[in-house]
This record gives sequence, C-alpha cells and structure tokens, in this order.
Amino acid sequence: MRDGFIRVAAATPKIRVADPQYNRKEIEKWMAQGEARQVKVLVFPELCLTAYTCSDLFLQDALIEEAKRQLALLVQASSHSDMLVFVGLPWARQGRLYNVMAAFQSGRLLGLVPKRSIPNYSEFYEARHFHAGNEEPVEVRFTDVSGETYPVWMGSRLLFACRENPKLIIAAEICEDLWGVMPPSISHAMVGATLIVNGSASDEVTGKAAYRRQLVGGQSARLVCGYVYASAGEGESTTDLVFGGHNLIAENGSLLAQSKLFETGLTVADLDLGRLSSERRRITTFRTAGAEGYRCVWFSQSQDELALKRFVDPAPFVPAGREDRERRCEEILSIQAMGLKKRLEHTGSKCTVVGISGGLDSTLALLVTVRAFDMLGLPRENIVTVTMPCFGTTDRTYENACTLIRCLGTSFREVDIREAVLLHFRDIGHDREKLDVTYENSQARERTQVLMDIANAAGGLVIGTGDLSELALGWATYNGDHMSMYAVNASVPKTLVRHLVRYYADTCGDEKLSQALSDVLDTPVSPELLPPQDGEIAQKTEDLVGPYELHDFFLYYVLRFGYRPRKVFRLAQLAFAGVYDRETIKKWLCTFYRRFFAQQFKRSCLPDGPKVGSVAVSPRGDLRMPSDASVRLWLDEAEGL
Repeated sequence: MRDGFIRVAAATPKIRVADPQYNRKEIEKWMAQGEARQVKVLVFPELCLTAYTCSDLFLQDALIEEAKRQLALLVQASSHSDMLVFVGLPWARQGRLYNVMAAFQSGRLLGLVPKRSIPNYSEFYEARHFHAGNEEPVEVRFTDVSGETYPVWMGSRLLFACRENPKLIIAAEICEDLWGVMPPSISHAMVGATLIVNGSASDEVTGKAAYRRQLVGGQSARLVCGYVYASAGEGESTTDLVFGGHNLIAENGSLLAQSKLFETGLTVADLDLGRLSSERRRITTFRTAGAEGYRCVWFSQSQDELALKRFVDPAPFVPAGREDRERRCEEILSIQAMGLKKRLEHTGSKCTVVGISGGLDSTLALLVTVRAFDMLGLPRENIVTVTMPCFGTTDRTYENACTLIRCLGTSFREVDIREAVLLHFRDIGHDREKLDVTYENSQARERTQVLMDIANAAGGLVIGTGDLSELALGWATYNGDHMSMYAVNASVPKTLVRHLVRYYADTCGDEKLSQALSDVLDTPVSPELLPPQDGEIAQKTEDLVGPYELHDFFLYYVLRFGYRPRKVFRLAQLAFAGVYDRETIKKWLCTFYRRFFAQQFKRSCLPDGPKVGSVAVSPRGDLRMPSDASVRLWLDEAEGL
C-alpha cells in the first residue's frame, strides 16, 4: 500500500486434529478471503496444518510427511497472489522435529522460522516432541508439487524484506518465544524488522486474554513495531485445554484490532510503517545492532492505494473517553501548575500578573496560576489580574473576565489602553481609521508593556497566555502577546485548551464560575483588535487562518511523525470525512505550511514554558528549526495535491 501503510491480518481457521489435508483446504479458504480483502501479510496459528494438540502423533512419520505435502499445495495455491503468508507446521531435519512457521508467496517457499523457546510444563509439553530451533539460518531443501527442489533458509534469524517498500521488514517468532525472558523479536527489531508476526497456540483460562493483550501491546511499544498475533482456536483438541483463537494486531503500543474469543475468521488492520520509522528516528535510545547471523530474504509486492481500514482521530491531542479525558486533563493542569510553581520558587516571586481578556487562552492561564498559588499556599490576592479594554473589546468578553476574577478571588486591575494607543498612533503618524496590522499590533504591544511594567512594580512575573496552535501559525504579535516571563500554555494546542477549561467548569463546584467558564467556551476565538460590529465580535480568528481543529491535526502529524504533505492530506480526508471537503482541507493545509515556515522567527525566541504532551515548539529542545528555511519542497507537494 502507498504512503507507508500495509494491510495485515491474523487468521484462525477451524481445523481437525491430525488431518493436514482438511486443514490445508481451510487455510486456503482464508487465504482467498485475505486476498479478496487486499491483505498483504497473512498470519496463521502455530502448527495449524496438523493442529497443535496432536501430542504423540507428532512422532508418526505419516503426519510429518503429509504436513510437508500439504504445505507444497499451499505454496502452489499462492501462485497467483503476492500476499505473504505465514503458516505453522512440524518440520523434520536431521533426525529432529521442529515447530516452524513457513513463509511463502507467489508460488515460492521463502523461508522456515523455527520456534526457539520450547515449553516443558504440564499443559504444554512440547519438549517431548520438538527441539529448540537454530538461530543462524541453514539451507534446507524443499520440493514443490511440480517436483522441483530448491534451497530454502531455515532459522529464527530470518528477515523478509519487501523490495518495493523499504520500510516493510518482517520477522517471526512463535508463541512461547514472546512469553520468554528474551524474545527473539527484540533482536529482530534491533536489526531493522518493523513487523513481527507470531503464530501461536495459546489456551484460554480466566484472565489470560487481558494479559495477552498487554503482552502483545507492550512488545509492540517496546520494539516500536507492528505485531500480528494469530492464535489457535476451534478444532484443536479439548481433551485438557480450550483454545480461543484470540487474534491481535498492535502498532507501537496501540491495539488496532482483535478478534472475539471462540470465533474463527480474519482479523484485519492497516499498519502505518511510516509512523514506526518516524518513531525510531525520533527515539535516539532505540537500540540498533549489526545483522551478523541474519539472512535477508527479498520479496516483491504491488503498492496499491487502498481505502484505509484504520481509525484516524480528528482530534489527536484530545484524549478519548470521558474517564480518560478527565484523568488526562487533571494531569495536564498539574504539569502546567507544577512548572509555574517551580519558577515562582526559584525566582522568589510572590506575585504574578495575568492579562485576562475573557477568551479561552487567558482563562486557562489564570486557572493554572491559581492552582500553582494554591500549591504554594500563597494568597490568590497576589495574582494581579488585569483587563485592558480597547477598540475591539466586547461587553461579553469583558463581563466574563470580570466574573472569572471575582469568582477566583484574585486581585483586579483595569487599565483602559485606548488613550495610550491613540497617543502612540500620533507619535508614529498612523491614521486611526486605517485598520491594518499596525492598528492591531499596537494594541497587543501596549497590553504587553502594561503587564510587564505592573510586574516590575509589584516584583512579580508576567504569565504568558498564548497556546501551541497560535505559536505554530505565528498568530501572535512579535514582542506583544508573543512575550512573557513564563508561558504556561506554550505546549497546549487550541483543541485541548477547550477541553481543559471544560473540565475545570465541570469539576470546580462553583456554579457561577462554571457558568462563566461555559460562556467563555461558547465565545468565538478572537484577538478582539478590530472594532465590534453591532456589539458583537468582528474579528474571528478561524475565519482568517482556518479551523483550529484542522491546524492541530496538521501540526500533530507534521511535527510528531514528520509526515509529508501528501500523507497528512490523505489522513485528514479520512478523519474529517463529511466535515470538510477536499478543497477546504487542501486550502488550509497550504496555509499551515506557509505560516509554519514563515513564522519560525517568533518561535526561535520563545519564553520558557512547560511541555505537557508529545508535540511542542520550544527552541531549546523540541523544534530546532532555522528561521529562514524554505517552504518550497512542502508547499509544492501540498499545492499539487
């Protein structure tokens, strides 16, 4: 698939114990289903050609030889497909029996991966029949249905690499290998494997499914990889155990898909190999190793563009689910407040100055400041909260600001800056009727000057209110609201600001404060620098720079994963289907790239502020970007979509 995606599947066929011919036909059915659903990597359970529960029948030559014959028929059945298939079977070599996963595609057996960790306890007594497989690959001979015999590599250190998709490198382990102290998948990932497949026969006992989910998800996170786990199910012997067919597909800690217990069929998901590669580049502690002892087996696959079978969250910065959202909001507010608490302790400041407009960002900054003061046991009266009405201030935002200040018990100061700004216009020769950028920025800089000077007089710190989304777009007046002494919202995107304020409104226990916060949430986002129209806000930010939900989406995938414009656009179309049309998304994506590159000079000199999530733009750590970098490469691709 294009753009770094790959469709994978785990399959649990209904089988018969010790009947390889029947089982081969069942496997072929699900291979056909996988091909019909455009799966590129399909994984079957451990020993599924014979059944895992054959016990001492594994000592019978007839069963071992029949399994090999049926494998040859499976390989032949793959002749018309480039889907890479992994199937489990017993394999005899030099007088020993091995539990292997056979990898085949396009009518050719590509390799055999033996199980390394052979369990030797009551319910799984494999050591009675199987030996631990070799790590370094050795050549074995395979005879296909036409009678042709050719060499095949057998060993746990095999990598299956796609010629057309360099990010697709597959390795395999088998059941107990994952549950052991040192799973083979660790070394597989260290030498470049991005996808681990596991054919398993894991029985069901109470609570095991939850542990299995944690194990597979945790391994995919630890190794920054995709993980496909296919487990044995119906048809295995129930003499002593029951197998639930619990199939799992995970990606870097996230569970993309899982099957219901005690059902047969396919579990399908689309992995994002580009995301995994990006994560590995970003995490410099991700260990790599030389590939000594490994063999790379190359294969080819068509790179078709398919409709993604993958949920794309339109609000990637916002935690999903009410319970998780409340927990995360509490955590974020605490991080912000702890950052400010430390800064106040270090500077010895007992006072802060916060400019409050009645908008979302300044409201959040004030709530964080109050929390920090409560942590320190300082009186809230030491928070000097300043309203600075000017030409664009509306009654609604002014009243909300005043209500918030009264409810929170902070000190209230009002400084009407109209006269000062008009004097400044006269000083610089600006026509007050000319509503241009000078008209707007003069107000923003005057407000910052007032806050800074009040802080000097009071011996306090000016708390910045600007958020991550505004910094990404450069929607701030340079050396105006762009500047502060500590910026508590610097890494909080606009879509998350809204949820933090909503959480506070829902949990504060003060009805009047909650009502005021709710009205702040309902107020259009605006810098209020242009005169109102009929008493209403005339300047709506999202009409000018675009919807913040789109820009936050772009920001997440551009900075977090380094995706190119084509891929960001594709994901946005999927995430916002039915909300924004193609041309609207393209328009604001181009706007995002233009502004993001052009406004880096503002981010290069940002004040300190706490990081709360995986994306931030601090010039001291998270975004070290030249202010004069060219946008041409990215904009050409975005405009050509």
